[in-house]
Amino acid sequence: IQYFHLGPMSFEEFLAELDPPLLSHLQDYTPEQPLPHTVHTRLSAYQREYLLVGGMPEAVAAYSATRHFADVTPVHQSIVDTYQDDFAKYASARVRLRLQRVFNYVPRAVGRKIKYTQIDREETARELRVAIDLLAKARVISPVFHSACSGVPLHAEVDWKTYKLLFLDIGLMNRLCGLDWLALKDLDDRRLVNEGALAEQFVGQHLLYLAEGRETPRLNYWLREGKSANAEVDYAIARGAWIVPVEVKAGTSGTLRSLHQFALAKGTSLAVRFDLNPPTVQPIRHQVSGTQQSVEMTLLSLPLYLVGQLGRLLDQLRQE
Repeated sequence: IQYFHLGPMSFEEFLAELDPPLLSHLQDYTPEQPLPHTVHTRLSAYQREYLLVGGMPEAVAAYSATRHFADVTPVHQSIVDTYQDDFAKYASARVRLRLQRVFNYVPRAVGRKIKYTQIDREETARELRVAIDLLAKARVISPVFHSACSGVPLHAEVDWKTYKLLFLDIGLMNRLCGLDWLALKDLDDRRLVNEGALAEQFVGQHLLYLAEGRETPRLNYWLREGKSANAEVDYAIARGAWIVPVEVKAGTSGTLRSLHQFALAKGTSLAVRFDLNPPTVQPIRHQVSGTQQSVEMTLLSLPLYLVGQLGRLLDQLRQE
């Protein structure tokens, strides 16, 4: 038996449905050939639409047919209702309640370290963890575990007690958060990504399937907690023997403090940042705050819409 792991439609598949000619600009992009500004603007606009529509095939089909966000909302609600109705088929009343609470909690907590008391103060951590594991096995949610990131495979060094969660799909995430299309379309990009949560979900649900279905979807992040030296890198991925830290920024600016801390601790020579700017590759030399040490690395800075091309771009950099 050979398994093939499928997730929501990717941004590339979304673009293939809505604007096929534009897709080639994504697939052909290399750092040596900068994207024209007009192409960047158009891709950014479609990526913003993906944040609202998501990658559930029925939702994409509904939006492709009319280009009206209002036609997507009932599709999202129907999918959400179907999942919730299924809880009653496979669980007792008590377990069903826990599943429901986790299901409703995760879309509002994407990007945050899980604390069970924030889900339900009346339930034990063990009981809530069982509910989380059940939803994870069904691929409704995906845990992102902290890894020490000292070597590959990253999953060999995970802390099973320290993790955050991603939801199945960014469009369904919006529906469960109660955000309708009328409110969303009037917000600027920074407000739209809700202080990074939507951007982190968008990048995360693509990184999970970077292996294109050939491997079990897994994703890690790096966290260092201390009294005066907290640092968190949103995601950490392995490409061959490379361990690559990935930061996600909601807007066009933001510090790289956590990437610097990671580079100092792990000796990485390459880091990735996703934001709203056009793509660039640049050498970085920086003295790490609070130390007398400097780090040197290459920073691959990509717009959010290029996340699906990350594997290809990293492979190209490895060959140089």
